[in-house]
Amino acid sequence: MEIKSLKKLKLYGFNNLTKTLSFNMYDICYAKSPEHRQAYIEYIDEEYNSDRLARILTDVASIIGAHVLNIAKQDYEPQGASVTMLVSEDPETDALPPTELVNTPAAFPSTVVAHLDKSHITVHTYPENHPNKGISTFRADIDVSTCGKISPLAALNYLMTSFSSDIAIIDYRVRGFTRDLNGKKFFIDHKINSIQNYLSNEKKELYQMIDVNIYQENIFHTKMILKDFDLDNYLFGMAKKELLPSEKKKIKQRLIKEMGEIFHGKNIPKFKLKEEKKTSS
Repeated sequence: MEIKSLKKLKLYGFNNLTKTLSFNMYDICYAKSPEHRQAYIEYIDEEYNSDRLARILTDVASIIGAHVLNIAKQDYEPQGASVTMLVSEDPETDALPPTELVNTPAAFPSTVVAHLDKSHITVHTYPENHPNKGISTFRADIDVSTCGKISPLAALNYLMTSFSSDIAIIDYRVRGFTRDLNGKKFFIDHKINSIQNYLSNEKKELYQMIDVNIYQENIFHTKMILKDFDLDNYLFGMAKKELLPSEKKKIKQRLIKEMGEIFHGKNIPKFKLKEEKKTSS
């Protein structure tokens, strides 16, 4: 998606604005038995292992117009993975092509990169489950930080599609300043009043969204939760038709409570699903 730049902005020197897009993305499911819960964790670990995450981040770098300098990745025991990618907007930088980086073992040290240049992309995953309620969650934390003309907002829809999240909590912030030819400071170089400006209409239709923005500080915050709830989409290792009506109600209540707590960022001590009204045919 095109980033709408301020008109006729000619700079003295280089653009040193730092733009950071941060995601917390959540996938929630119900796995009835301990075996199903373990199978869910193993599925997530395989689906989002460090190799695939590295490919996603390489695509992100390509979308925002960045050049990959280095990649470090790690799969953890018992679960989870991390990838850190160092990028630059300078096309003259001596960097390996993305395909070579992904396929070269030497590009993947056993520890995460500790020193970063001016721009980087990172992802960390956190699969986990409730000890006795059957709820399992998968969280992915993604940070895309750039310095200069390029903006991580261009990869917003791709990241949303890559993780197919039930809940997304997104922060975008622009730091620092740059100067025009007369020395005037500019604390932002593109138009934005909400992260939602850069979401596709298709994504907007799927999610209920809440904004908390501090315009004078160039801080933007959007929380998203799927509008539609189909129990079949949240069951792992079973189908809705296999459950008794009382089981379906209990599981749905647990899932909606879990999603509500994550979305609002607080525990819900007492929660009871409202009875659905029966309509005569």
